[in-house]
Amino acid sequence: MANITRLSQLDLAADYNYADYLTWTFEDALELIKGKIQLMSPAPNVKHQRISIYLSSQLFFYFEDKDCQVFEAPFDVRLYDRNKSILENKEIATVVQPDICVICDPCKLDEQGCNGAPDWVIEILSKGNSKKEVKTKHKLYAISGVTEYWLIFPYEQVIQQFVLDKASSVYKLLNNYAGNDKVTSYLFPDLKINLSKLFKDS
Repeated sequence: MANITRLSQLDLAADYNYADYLTWTFEDALELIKGKIQLMSPAPNVKHQRISIYLSSQLFFYFEDKDCQVFEAPFDVRLYDRNKSILENKEIATVVQPDICVICDPCKLDEQGCNGAPDWVIEILSKGNSKKEVKTKHKLYAISGVTEYWLIFPYEQVIQQFVLDKASSVYKLLNNYAGNDKVTSYLFPDLKINLSKLFKDS
């Protein structure tokens, strides 16, 4: 393959894999969804960034003396069916960049990011990407085996908390949080996030 330094050199209708993805040297932000290039939204706005920084800091201190690790975008996560063993780069057709993810299995981490499903993914929705997050990535996270999945709606100041039913690989809505609620993680029940502080400047 020719040296790819500009997005315009790629065919957006073609299928690519993670091995291809690693050779691209342009700065455009994108994800790979089932082999198809998906351009990401422009740089997050202030509201998004405030929420992301607050949550990341809370999770960082919570996990500081624990085995799990917290990562925030940009951070590549390679996804595939959870029933499959770890795949080679050329076999991987989906690479996403969750806003925040928690990974408890160190074997999934390498120099490129996470190879396999994180334990917990948090997506902060914007007006430009909500359809992708709610529909496409919702299904991808479930099939790949992400146990806990939060969708944060900054403008509505709401969090939807989903937990994976592993028998069916389908998410069940566990809770809707709003107002002054304290969000309790399903995987880490002693971790609580105060919504009034999370959305304080939103």
